[in-house]
Amino acid sequence: MALNMALLAAHVPSMCHEANVPDFQQDLVKGLKLMKERIREMETDVIVLMSCHFPGTFHHYVDVTPQHRGVMTSVEAPDLISGVYYEYPGDQALGNELVKAGVDAGIPVVGFNDPTYIWDYGTVVPLRYLNPEADIPVISLSVCWAASLEETYQWGRAIGKVLRESGKRTIFISSGALSHNLVRGRHHMPSRSEQAMDNQFIEYLMKSELKDAREMLNQYSRIAGVESGGRHLAALLGVLQPEQKAEFWGYGQSSGSANAILSFIS
Repeated sequence: MALNMALLAAHVPSMCHEANVPDFQQDLVKGLKLMKERIREMETDVIVLMSCHFPGTFHHYVDVTPQHRGVMTSVEAPDLISGVYYEYPGDQALGNELVKAGVDAGIPVVGFNDPTYIWDYGTVVPLRYLNPEADIPVISLSVCWAASLEETYQWGRAIGKVLRESGKRTIFISSGALSHNLVRGRHHMPSRSEQAMDNQFIEYLMKSELKDAREMLNQYSRIAGVESGGRHLAALLGVLQPEQKAEFWGYGQSSGSANAILSFIS
């Protein structure tokens, strides 16, 4: 029992309903579906998902609600995502362990149990592909805007330790994009310089050169406008260990942003 897999996942709004996915994002859908099969094969007990669209201002939040249920309409794109019903079990016990680990590490982590809280689309969209049966418990994590990349990295390390030491088969998902300087027109690719930085960062991940990826993230996140300021990637790097093998499953643009599917397995 351990952390079976970590995953970088895309959540672009046009992927919410598969029938509406444009051709240039089909590789992202294919990658998520492949990961769905892997999650099933691993007999996963719990999914822990950090979303760039769950923004805590001053704290890192952990949703420890035992049952997640709601109807989600995106405040950013209600024309693409509206009235989406979701219902997933939670894992309050493991969520509370994560909260304690964060607090013990000196990080401002807060757990909350609120069945009226409505999830964001960065949480709901990838889960519609990765856990369509909605039968695997989910713990939802925020990013924190007041946190530095280093603090978020240390939070990721605490998360990884808890998941590795738990008695459950767990998956950690970092839901967010790479370069993210948005423009109108979802077909637009990132600029050539942004793509070069994306490719370099992905190469570090593929080669398990995690220290180099962490060092690069400081400037990469600012220059390429990485989603959430790179916080979801900092947490992912904290969770990962060098012996985890990286695999690349898909890439696609969305309004000038770069989105990729990568898995990391011990």
